Amino acid sequence: MYHRIAQPQSDVWNIAVSPVNFEQQLQLLKKSGKVVPLKALVQGLEEGSLQSRSMAITFDDGYADNYEVAVPLLEKYRLPATFFIASGNIGKETEFWWDELEQLILFSEDLPPAFSMNIGGEAINISLAEEERLDDKLHRQHQQWRAFVTEPPGQRAALFLQLWQHLRPLPALEQQRILAQIRQWANVPQQYRANYRSMTRAQLQQLSAKPLFDVGIHTVTHPALADHTEDFQFKELTDNREQLREITGMTPALLAYPYGSYNHQTLNIAEKLKIKGAVTTEDTLVTPQTNLLRIGRFQVNNWNGSMFTEQLKGWQSTKNPVL
Repeated sequence: MYHRIAQPQSDVWNIAVSPVNFEQQLQLLKKSGKVVPLKALVQGLEEGSLQSRSMAITFDDGYADNYEVAVPLLEKYRLPATFFIASGNIGKETEFWWDELEQLILFSEDLPPAFSMNIGGEAINISLAEEERLDDKLHRQHQQWRAFVTEPPGQRAALFLQLWQHLRPLPALEQQRILAQIRQWANVPQQYRANYRSMTRAQLQQLSAKPLFDVGIHTVTHPALADHTEDFQFKELTDNREQLREITGMTPALLAYPYGSYNHQTLNIAEKLKIKGAVTTEDTLVTPQTNLLRIGRFQVNNWNGSMFTEQLKGWQSTKNPVL
């Protein structure tokens, strides 16, 4: 599972792979001779004809670097991939909320000495008295920090993590309302960084027209589906499918759950929509017993060729990994 092929100033969620390392990974995947389109892996799983150690490559969210950097390299090595697109940001000069939050809290030059806000009925109160100013040491700490791998290195990072956890289950309009309040508190105008944008409509159209690639459902606003009602989930999935159909001319039949969040209602909706296969964020290999709507994936980190070789050995030892 890939998200970004880029070298951002920080990578809190460990979702970016540098172009150099990505190409080394593709070279190894090409040598394996086992990479198949996700739709072929799903079909093989359904028919009981999946070849041992087959692999599929997937991308989530729809960042522009997928088209600008990943696609040319995938074409160079003739490797198929499926791109799951959160359509709400397509063609817009806006960042995903988690990217803007990271920039606001971790990399604003100056912040007030304390943060106090009520979100979802819970008060968040954190003193930033020793981290108001972003000095070089704090900047490096934030660049090196990986959330959920190590503890927050300071109060700014602790605040960022708390805010992320509180914003994640909210609908998009509420997320944006709270982000506006955070901007006001930080005295920072809304910013748009071009290297954090999603694909344009033209890029998505061109991507979908390439025979190596497929486009899949990833909702409109990237909500954590399990935190919402069945009606909300249905609208997010059907609207996303329709928007992607309108842009690409094709109706997607594959789905990736944002954040890997789903529940029994989500699975029921996927069945009603005749989704042929859906992928999670669960680190599980594909076996003959794998549920077609609960296919696990492994996140690919920013590993160089030798490190990726060791990962592949483990993933391919017995079963079929989806990346």
